[in-house]
Amino acid sequence: MSGDWVRHVIWWHVYPLGFVGAEPEAGPGTGVTHRLGHLTEWLDHLIGLGCNGLALGPVFASGTHGYDTVDYLRVDPRLGDDGDFDALVAACRERGIRILLDGVFNHAGREFPPVRAALDGSGPREWVRWSGEYPYLFEGHDRLITLDHTSPVVRDFVVDVMCHWLERGADGWRLDAAYAVDPEFWAAVLPRVRERFPEAWFVGEMIHGDYGDYVKRSSLDAVTQYELWKAVWSSLNDRNLFELAWALDRHRAWTADFLPLTFLGNHDVTRIASRLTDPRHRGHAAALLFFLPGVPSVYYGDEFGYQGVKEDRPGGDDAVRPAMPPVPAGGGEEYQRLIGIRRRDSWLTSARISTDGLTNETVAIIAEGPAGQRLALLLNLADKPFGYGHHDPVPPHSWAIVPG
Repeated sequence: MSGDWVRHVIWWHVYPLGFVGAEPEAGPGTGVTHRLGHLTEWLDHLIGLGCNGLALGPVFASGTHGYDTVDYLRVDPRLGDDGDFDALVAACRERGIRILLDGVFNHAGREFPPVRAALDGSGPREWVRWSGEYPYLFEGHDRLITLDHTSPVVRDFVVDVMCHWLERGADGWRLDAAYAVDPEFWAAVLPRVRERFPEAWFVGEMIHGDYGDYVKRSSLDAVTQYELWKAVWSSLNDRNLFELAWALDRHRAWTADFLPLTFLGNHDVTRIASRLTDPRHRGHAAALLFFLPGVPSVYYGDEFGYQGVKEDRPGGDDAVRPAMPPVPAGGGEEYQRLIGIRRRDSWLTSARISTDGLTNETVAIIAEGPAGQRLALLLNLADKPFGYGHHDPVPPHSWAIVPG
């Protein structure tokens, strides 16, 4: 499994094509536009927040949004070229920043050469998963062709791609749509990659399902904690902290075995600032992200309170994948303060958690460390103060982190 560095990483998650303002589609003759430098300019902001990891969305050549990959070994020309990628890696290394790449290995773009050849009959069919004479489409998308994960050629290819970019400076992989892939595929692929890169970290995108069983069967290091994400905003909106407590029970069980990737936002969901119906509770959500065990990820712009609603239509992701302006002089102080607490008390990453004083609108979440450390996160969604133990009452619609 991965090295100890994962216990100390806090990711800043970026959707690169949106971040740099790239064109929505790459035409046949799309030339190279050197845009990754704009992301490099933001690395000091990442460090200033207290983060030390850069989680990149797709950076490989694709037809549109990055998840329809057409060349896994080439940087998307709308972002730049190999030189731009190497410069970004070097800039991260200078600052001690880890890099996570986004691997789209469940499916590929229709124009990925082996897929295209399989579809038109000019090449072997073994790259594609078939239903009779028809290829499987990922979630009904005509451009996204599901790969055949039982095929040795696909497994070998994924091993080669992962090793290629780990050799180029990446520290790990987010595995897109892992929930749609048989876990035995990863169990066959990842040990071969770990033979060469034992410190690499692998996190699978899981939206639903039995997280613990999938991690065990796949040999992944972690999965995305969508259950907790849902419980955070839903419980805050409904002022129903019993929902949060239920999710924390499951979270506690999982974190005993692995450290999931925790988040309030990403490239696929409505921004937390837009999701929450009461802006007074945004701080509660952020406090939960950095207090609870797991490996936290900040989606770019959330630290500034960016708004953005995901819509189920063509272009419906654009609002949550915006282009970023020049680096601001300041901002994100609440996130900075919370990350500072996480850095000071790094044992929180794998803390054991429990709840006390639970009502619809109040709760104390107790975190205990391996050496007897104790902290409590007090959440108050009520219109009156919340008193807990000997601590000062928490004002209405506020939160506090206090000694446990």
